[in-house]
Amino acid sequence: MTSEGTSGAITRAAYDEGFPRVSDALTLHLWRRPAFVPVQWSAAAGMPVSAAILVEALLAAFVFALFWTGRFWAGLLLSVIVMLVSVAALMLARLVHTAPATNRVRVAVEVFAPLLWWWGWAHGLAAYGRPLEPIYATMVLWVVVGGTIAVRIVETLALQRFNGMEIHAWRPIDSKFRLASAGPNPNLVILAASLLFGRPDSGLVLVAWWTLISLIFHSVRLAQLTEQQARRHKIVSWLDE
Repeated sequence: MTSEGTSGAITRAAYDEGFPRVSDALTLHLWRRPAFVPVQWSAAAGMPVSAAILVEALLAAFVFALFWTGRFWAGLLLSVIVMLVSVAALMLARLVHTAPATNRVRVAVEVFAPLLWWWGWAHGLAAYGRPLEPIYATMVLWVVVGGTIAVRIVETLALQRFNGMEIHAWRPIDSKFRLASAGPNPNLVILAASLLFGRPDSGLVLVAWWTLISLIFHSVRLAQLTEQQARRHKIVSWLDE
């Protein structure tokens, strides 16, 4: 452990210990290894977490601009770098002393940057040549954005009600569903697959449906957790049993 702004190497053991045990499949199985290098380098160089957050925000803004103008492939490639920087920022925040305000900014960038991406993608469909009908496009975008925010609210409620336990860590089924649950990485996979078939419009519609399905799943699980708590059953993550 080091203080923010001071040099110090991050060991692989410390990195693995601090890495999230539950997340989406890309974060757990693809971004984990390559993200270690910038985390170790940043810690050794004494780079503050705020600098990593700034880089993430700037790159995310470029992704938004690329999506907005219909340059979807370029935006998707850059979004991969953003996701790696996001993981690096998260791990730096976990492994060095970070002010609460800095953490709040990091979470804000993590939450709101992808919401702008989906807006940019919807707008860029016209430039790409596959526009959605305006009213339909608005409905789809509101489902994606509103559903994503609603899922975040469900996650926050679970943390507050169940002693800091993530709703994705309650039972094995929750952790397994989290691997593909609607979020930046799974959504980008859906959009990339749709782009391979030249149908970025259908990709955004699929993201809307998957966001709605994910919201329903997590809402049902929150209701079940609440019922278990009302019956005075012990609420504990399967990872801690």
